[in-house]
Amino acid sequence: MAAETDLVEKNGIEQALLKLNERLTSRALSIWMGKDSIPSQLKIYDGFEHLLDPRIILQMRSDGTESRLKNRVFHTLLGHYLQYRVFPYENELFTWLKGAAAHVNGEKIYFKDILSWCQKRSDLQGRRILEKETSSLCKFLKPFALSFWEAFLELLDDEFGYKSYSAYCEDKKLIDYENHFHKLQQLLEQTGEIYLAAMEGWVQNSLGLPLAELNRFDAIYLLGLGELDRIFPKQIPLVDHLGFFQNWGIRVANIPGLHLEIDYSPRKSFQAMSFALRIPHDIHLVMNPQGGWIDLETLFHEMGHALSNVFTDPALSPPEKDFFTSNTLSESYAFLLQNMCLSPPFLERQLKLSPRQIDEITFYKTLKDMSVFRRYGGKFMAEYQMFKANNLTDGDFYASLLKKYTGFSYLPETQLFDLAPEFYALDYLISWMAEATMEKFLRRNLGSEWMFKREAGMILKDWWRAGNRYEFDDFFKFSGLGPIDSTDILKRWINKIPTTNENDRPIHKAQTLDDVSKN
Repeated sequence: MAAETDLVEKNGIEQALLKLNERLTSRALSIWMGKDSIPSQLKIYDGFEHLLDPRIILQMRSDGTESRLKNRVFHTLLGHYLQYRVFPYENELFTWLKGAAAHVNGEKIYFKDILSWCQKRSDLQGRRILEKETSSLCKFLKPFALSFWEAFLELLDDEFGYKSYSAYCEDKKLIDYENHFHKLQQLLEQTGEIYLAAMEGWVQNSLGLPLAELNRFDAIYLLGLGELDRIFPKQIPLVDHLGFFQNWGIRVANIPGLHLEIDYSPRKSFQAMSFALRIPHDIHLVMNPQGGWIDLETLFHEMGHALSNVFTDPALSPPEKDFFTSNTLSESYAFLLQNMCLSPPFLERQLKLSPRQIDEITFYKTLKDMSVFRRYGGKFMAEYQMFKANNLTDGDFYASLLKKYTGFSYLPETQLFDLAPEFYALDYLISWMAEATMEKFLRRNLGSEWMFKREAGMILKDWWRAGNRYEFDDFFKFSGLGPIDSTDILKRWINKIPTTNENDRPIHKAQTLDDVSKN
């Protein structure tokens, strides 16, 4: 304890926060790896208790100086304080969640395994049972989730003066949530006809049922692209796909500080994740392969996170590389690599697929992306309204929006268990739109096969080197990428999704493109 106290006094608060970040992330990594010995979250703060004082945190805002980097230090410390205070509530919730399981045809499906089970091992009847079981479990667990959020919101208000959750998130991430709410609403309404017609055709062909009769677990099954695994090149081990990065002068196995945990283990979480213990010196990529296209997408998505971290300039200060308040830039790189690995040039040159196979993958990948985008849009809008109205108990608005925008039914009682902190659904949406702009930039400058050119690696390394030095919009300006909006991703969807409705009548494409140019 004395040693940690000396660290704070000698090297300052930034070094203390680096150590706390490393401890907290290391604990999360251990959980994801399924290790038996996991330190208590409270133990993480041993030696730093004197920093976890609202008066010290508020003093950082009241000394008369304001700056972007100082704001990052403030919110990093505030984040640790909030984590420290709500840990008992979080621990209680996750203790119950860890043991919660649905019983489906004699099999226990734990919450953490629902995604992988739906994608790879489920059938229609099993997913109906899962829906009923999940409803009962969420109703039972709801009081524990509410206790966590009520304690968190009370801390924000009583000790730091944030009168709403969105006010706290806006101050931290510098985002105008109300403005994004209305823009997203317009975008989702604008593309609804194209999406719903295409999705209706997919579900009818795949499951033989109308979209109106399907639920979110059916969506998980379809969007895992498991039905297309028949054309996945199974003869290539997953790790061998990392050889692609030699096109950019990157030998993944030789990158100092990058640790890949991509072998199957029954102990590991099925949700892939990248863990930055120290940027750029200690980065871990964890995934649990399931086989097929979902593995390739997952691997390349997480490599976007990992590579952007390990190529960050180590000379940057902690506020410029470690204390970022939003992960949107890293998510943009992740989406860029994820979408690249299922692009037609990659499928042809790297995976040796036929033109017919490429057309099939391209269509369903685009429709999947559009569906997931609309899910995130509905989630953000529902969460924003929930916190705005200070009504965390009613999930009806959530269920109705997700049904409206995705076509699949959602249970109202699952809202709090589908909730990502700090409106992370919007971070995904912004990153996805930004990725489409990045991809357009690379394609215009290097051609449609940009991913196979050494120059692409040079451009990306230059972007990655900047770490989190700039705020998201500023980075796009300084890099010559232009503004971030929905234009580029809309054009991608419209070019790849057939514009016909269920009666094979053309949807007026020109009108949709006019709408794109206006927005």
